[in-house]
Amino acid sequence: MAIRKVKLVEGEIYHIYNSGVDKRDIFIDDEDRIRFIHDLYEFNDKNPAPNLNDYLVRSKIKNLEVGLPDMKRKPREVLVEILAYCLMDNHFHLLVRQVTTNGVTEFMRKMGTGYTNYFNQKYERNGALFQGKFKSVHIEKDAHLMYMPIYIHFNPLDLSFPEWRKGKIKEHKKALEFLDSYRWSSYMDYTGQKNFPSLIKKDFILKRLGSEEKFKKEAIGWLKNFDESNIKDVSLE
Repeated sequence: MAIRKVKLVEGEIYHIYNSGVDKRDIFIDDEDRIRFIHDLYEFNDKNPAPNLNDYLVRSKIKNLEVGLPDMKRKPREVLVEILAYCLMDNHFHLLVRQVTTNGVTEFMRKMGTGYTNYFNQKYERNGALFQGKFKSVHIEKDAHLMYMPIYIHFNPLDLSFPEWRKGKIKEHKKALEFLDSYRWSSYMDYTGQKNFPSLIKKDFILKRLGSEEKFKKEAIGWLKNFDESNIKDVSLE
């Protein structure tokens, strides 16, 4: 799935994935993760992004909201709606809905360039950071649309409960408690905990599930009955 064979279409939903070149880590510490999350917000705009280095790196931003305060700028014209996301050490997942022509491609171009420049400057390195072009797959089936946010949010379980992918996880409560404390995905926002609430467009998914409580119940049920074959065509891993 490394090469996109179909045109990315306005109004359609896509699972986006990329990893570090040679599977290297692209997030070394929490400052990197916060920077990337703010990049997801700031580069999702037809207008040029402000200089994030001056604000985010030098001020060591600690708050959990996105968007730079007290800046004179044009109103944002978003390229995509971010429906879900997850950051792992050496890769990331996004679920996005394209809202402008070439929105996904432009968003990922700005994201890739901006974060790579930040990372290379911070760690005194040169060259590509990501493993080529981002991978994408069109989410066409309603079942996939329901599964994908949960699948994306379950990725951090690889850190402590890797057996989840084989449907053999036994400590369901502990697994969900772990997800409840993992800041680097949109899971907390979907289950009613404010993490980076302005980043995502969660009502698109919640309208199909009914509520935050319903989303959490769906997650519990899927964790207990996980079958990777349900999303093998769209998981991109």
